[in-house]
Amino acid sequence: MAHAHQDQDQNQPSRPHTHQPTTHTHTHTHTHDGSPHSHVSDPPPDGLPEILDLDAALFAPHLTALTGRIACLAGDDVRHIVDLGAGTGTGTFALLERFPTARVTAVDSSPAMLERIVTSARERGLGDRVRAVEADAGAGLPGVVDADLVWASASLHHLDDPATALAGIRAALRPGGLLAVAEVDGMPAFLPEDGPAGALEARCRTALDGLHAERLPHRGADWGTLLTVAGLSVEQERAERWELRAPLPEEAGRYAFLVFERIRGTLAGRVSAEDLAALDRLVGGGPEDVRHRDDLVVRSTRETWLARRPA
Repeated sequence: MAHAHQDQDQNQPSRPHTHQPTTHTHTHTHTHDGSPHSHVSDPPPDGLPEILDLDAALFAPHLTALTGRIACLAGDDVRHIVDLGAGTGTGTFALLERFPTARVTAVDSSPAMLERIVTSARERGLGDRVRAVEADAGAGLPGVVDADLVWASASLHHLDDPATALAGIRAALRPGGLLAVAEVDGMPAFLPEDGPAGALEARCRTALDGLHAERLPHRGADWGTLLTVAGLSVEQERAERWELRAPLPEEAGRYAFLVFERIRGTLAGRVSAEDLAALDRLVGGGPEDVRHRDDLVVRSTRETWLARRPA
């Protein structure tokens, strides 16, 4: 089992990094950086559901801790939860477990993802507690009212107009209801920071940051300020750096492989031919393949904001 080491004091909030704003269209997932995004277009890109599920498995302690913090603020009387950008249902099922008397409205723009969630709910005996709604969160939440909790994991940064979307979320919350926002700071890191492999990964991350500046307008936004402007009261703001080290579960290598495989195609023309060749070796099945390395590490910074609609 992987262990998570958090380098930041969990009792102290941290300011998120701010990326240069750009333009972007619709609330779809783009895995330009290989990191998990839970709001996806239909059909989902090949491999995306597996990336989401592997990320959920590896960082399960983070999700458990986060839902515990949500429960402390939300209290026991949580009956209606909205999972905004539900993806493969990681948040949906974690929250159903945390709040055993609640029902979840799973919102996504992908019929394929919603069908997956409904099927999984039925298989788990939870079919009567999950309702699927196909919608673009940026255009509002039609028919969704009096939510006790709205969960938005790695979805808000895809919005074209956060102010309008947050106004819609606020309207969907009951007075006193809670919004939980979770974001990642970009591509997870897998290779030792010292040496050529770490330098390659750093260059890839820099190139991906440039791509985000073009396509993802609100990645790394100051959500604390945006939530406040939207009329929500921020009660917790936190950034945690999680690091998973050996012995890692087998799925860590698979997760790294899928991430590098995805960014390899994205970075063509944005990094040197030498770096592309090095990326090819990381997913090429040889001795440098991330699935075969014994020095693999999984590092990711998870940022969260918990905000309440005033009563």
